[in-house]
Amino acid sequence: MKYQLTKSATSSGANYEEAQAASSRADFKNKINISLREMRESNYWLKIFKALDIGDKETGNYLVNESGELKKISGSISSKTSK
Repeated sequence: MKYQLTKSATSSGANYEEAQAASSRADFKNKINISLREMRESNYWLKIFKALDIGDKETGNYLVNESGELKKISGSISSKTSK
C-alpha cells in the first residue's frame, strides 16, 4: 500500500508540473486530468491507511484533508479547461 501511495502521489505532482509546460490547451487538460486521477487514488490510499489505523492519527487526518483539497483544486482547473 505504501508503494501504491508513493506512486500515485508522485505521479500527481509530476503530471501537474508537466501541465505547466504543456504544448497546447489539449495537452494541458490531459495532464491536469491525469494529475486529478492520481490525486484521487492518493486520497483513496490515505483513507485506507486511516481506516486501518496505520501511522499517526493526527498526520493521517491532515493528509486526508489536504489531499481532498488538492482534488477540489484540480477538479476545478479541469472543469474550467473543459469549457
